[in-house]
Amino acid sequence: MPAKPKTKHPKARRPKTAQERMRARRQRLRAEGLRPVQHWVPDLRDPRVRAEIRREGALLGQHPDNAAIDEWIDAAYDWSEWK
Repeated sequence: MPAKPKTKHPKARRPKTAQERMRARRQRLRAEGLRPVQHWVPDLRDPRVRAEIRREGALLGQHPDNAAIDEWIDAAYDWSEWK
């Protein structure tokens, strides 16, 4: 029986699917001690959300202790990094 001729190129692998790539990535991250976490944040594209933020900001701006709170923040925080 004749020997099979050796090919220079290994058998082509099929490309991994997006699902397979993501599974491998998650496995690598878990092996590093990480875990997935999902965050939900306000959708600032929604006009209702922006309106609610403006409403809440206006209420905070009218707080009777605003001046005292601002003075406390100015005294407690090192603003040199912002300048």
